[in-house]
Amino acid sequence: MIDGKPIQILLVEDNAGEARLAMEAIREGKVRNHLTWVPDGIEAMALLRKDGAYAAASRPDLILLDLNLPRKDGRELLAEIKSDDRFRRIPVVVLTTSQSEDDILKAYQLNANCYISKPVDLDHFMKVIKSIEDFWLTIVKMPSE
Repeated sequence: MIDGKPIQILLVEDNAGEARLAMEAIREGKVRNHLTWVPDGIEAMALLRKDGAYAAASRPDLILLDLNLPRKDGRELLAEIKSDDRFRRIPVVVLTTSQSEDDILKAYQLNANCYISKPVDLDHFMKVIKSIEDFWLTIVKMPSE
């Protein structure tokens, strides 16, 4: 929680099953946070810009980003977020199945805050999501908007 308010987390993930698991892991956490899920980079930018159906959306405090997305992939989205003064301070955690050195290097070149390969084991996946939540939302001090 930031100043007593729930943390706003934006999950950008095209796999509905993995999104459901992440939501479940966050729901089971001891800190009450609000997670919004969008399936691709175009929807994520609409939410960040508060366009259309997202006019009342809250600004995320943390973005969990898959790289391999339809329409606008995670690399393009990361570049767009980090090049926009309104959004560049929002921490972006790349959470993807790719273990490619090229993807890791590119993500950090685009100013990702960290890069995590998704584990395939369900229990390990849940632990990773809880660890992200604990680290970024409990330990790290983030600036307010």
